[in-house]
Amino acid sequence: MQRVTNCLIINNQQVLLLKKPRYGWYAMPGGKMESGESIKESVIREVREETGLLVANPQLYSVATMTKKSAQYPKDEWMMFTFKADKVSGELVKECSEGELEWVDVAELASIPTAPSDRIIHKYMIELNQQLFASFALDEHDQLISYRLN
Repeated sequence: MQRVTNCLIINNQQVLLLKKPRYGWYAMPGGKMESGESIKESVIREVREETGLLVANPQLYSVATMTKKSAQYPKDEWMMFTFKADKVSGELVKECSEGELEWVDVAELASIPTAPSDRIIHKYMIELNQQLFASFALDEHDQLISYRLN
């Protein structure tokens, strides 16, 4: 099972997202955990690598199991730990190998192209301001087949 961390960075009613080339979807900065890392160490490192920013005191908001039966092991199941942060320091990089970095208005989150599972996570984190524990089943195009929220 793979483990990934990502972070919704909020500043002045905007969120920092990566426009990923694969589907043209916007995604939160993050990536795979390294061996021996804690989830907090991982999210701080991943955000720094992709954005140049240092997040201060990121808070865990979502833990989700993602399954994709069409993928081969180990990409057929992973755990995604999503954090939220509103305090960052440093300078945003001009280029990122993962995609284009863009500040997006919070009000636009529901209408921009994003992974369907991220849309649910965003709702819990921003609109409801509560933690989410979920299981998402995805098809070969990362579309939701089914999900459970608890």
